[in-house]
Amino acid sequence: MRTAIVTPAVNSFGIAAGNPSGKAKVPAAAKAVKTTKPTRVIGNGTPASCTSNAVVAAVAKGGIVKFNCGPDPITIVMTRTAKVRNTNKLLVLDGGNLVTLSGGGERRILYQNTCDAAQVWTTSHCQNQSTPKLVVQNLTFADGNSTGKKTDGGGGGAIFVRGGQFKVVNSVFVRNRCDATGPDLGGAAIRVLSQYKNRPVYVNHSTFGGAPGLGGSCSNGGALSSIGVSWTVLNSLFTNNTAIGHGANPKRSGTPGGGSGGAIYADGNKFTIRIAGTLIKNNHAREGGGGIFFVSNNRTGTLRIKKSKLINNPSDRFWTRGYPGIFFKGKGKPKVSKSTLR
Repeated sequence: MRTAIVTPAVNSFGIAAGNPSGKAKVPAAAKAVKTTKPTRVIGNGTPASCTSNAVVAAVAKGGIVKFNCGPDPITIVMTRTAKVRNTNKLLVLDGGNLVTLSGGGERRILYQNTCDAAQVWTTSHCQNQSTPKLVVQNLTFADGNSTGKKTDGGGGGAIFVRGGQFKVVNSVFVRNRCDATGPDLGGAAIRVLSQYKNRPVYVNHSTFGGAPGLGGSCSNGGALSSIGVSWTVLNSLFTNNTAIGHGANPKRSGTPGGGSGGAIYADGNKFTIRIAGTLIKNNHAREGGGGIFFVSNNRTGTLRIKKSKLINNPSDRFWTRGYPGIFFKGKGKPKVSKSTLR
């Protein structure tokens, strides 16, 4: 059973989730999870009861997790990264449109890795297992920072996910960052690797940036980054995100590498990206793909854009002719319909 998205009030950053003009149809698999019967609740109704330690403990235990921190918006500054235990089949983290989880500019906020033995190695095929299923919904993630974190290549300033299944619904990501250089690391907001059977990561009705000064920054992928992972991005908003590395991938001689995918960076072999009902605007890449960087190394991957707008996403060095804001190497050409690219 699933519920429709509840449109949030504007958060403390003045940013609401999602593209208000997005009209793409949302499949059941991309919708919010019903949370009327939570497994556990963080807080007893007061702001003081909603602590970093409480979040860390609830995430480790798993299940459907809600917050009870009082009637007003609250920011919980994380003193430790919350880590998903691989023995959990499901973790739904629902902020009720009132909760901001902050990394305080010092740490990653949320971490899931099925191939990390410290979180319990539950199968012999950790890179392709169906659980944990991680869902974040009705939350704001702010000031996450994974700089210096090198596990599985690093990246993922707010959220790092490897393995299992993952989706994001009705959430906002602001001022997140990861390492400023490196040819392939990325994802100031989110880095994803090795999803189960290459099922897509759903990003539904969510915002990355949203206003000047609130975007994410990383070597690559100022919002999203992945290797060999498929994405379905629906009715979402990406603005003011930047890829700040230098030297591309593979890195040019004398450079540290990076600088591609102002909003979205995707690399690997066979994977797909589908974008619908989404606005990607005013993002920037120091190298290529001011809006979207898409490289399928064996040229089997596909990019589809429908009922969306890509506007003013400059690339300083390279892009694909005829597709402003996009650098694409994959199967054929990007499939663009009922969309604006300029």
